[in-house]
Amino acid sequence: MLSPDSLLHRLRAPALTERAWFNGLWFQSLWFACVLGRDAWLPLAIALLLTHLLLVRSTASEIIAIAPVAALGVCVDTALSLIGVFDFGASITPAWLALLWLGFAAALPRALEWFGTQPWRAAVTGAAAVPLNYLAGARMGAVSLPYGETVTWIILALVWIALMPICYRLGLSKRA
Repeated sequence: MLSPDSLLHRLRAPALTERAWFNGLWFQSLWFACVLGRDAWLPLAIALLLTHLLLVRSTASEIIAIAPVAALGVCVDTALSLIGVFDFGASITPAWLALLWLGFAAALPRALEWFGTQPWRAAVTGAAAVPLNYLAGARMGAVSLPYGETVTWIILALVWIALMPICYRLGLSKRA
């Protein structure tokens, strides 16, 4: 029978967290926990994030790598909330959104690696695809879009055409 330490070593040894399929599945689970469950599912979202941190080769290195991207994302979303693009209700930036940014930062160089291999690819992906996540979140009741879907899409596309390449550069520059 495997001890917990032995099992953890086996999971870390093949770098499970470095595999795109695992990170894609993990991030999608985190996304649903945050967007569908919001505050009610915070314990699940925290558990998913802690699982990731437990499985990476170096928890300290991972935190150092994801912190700048997550901080930038939270700041951008907070600014968008303050100018009225987003309305999260009682909170300018809910805790579940901050957790989602940590997850995004962790998945960025792994499950989403292809999008960031070229800055233009990251910019196009950011402008075209990322607004879909916010619109999906709005349709699931996680956020209101006071300017409407079309104007919000345009604002988010303009923000993310610059933000996605910056996120890749920040996230990859901190990786060992």
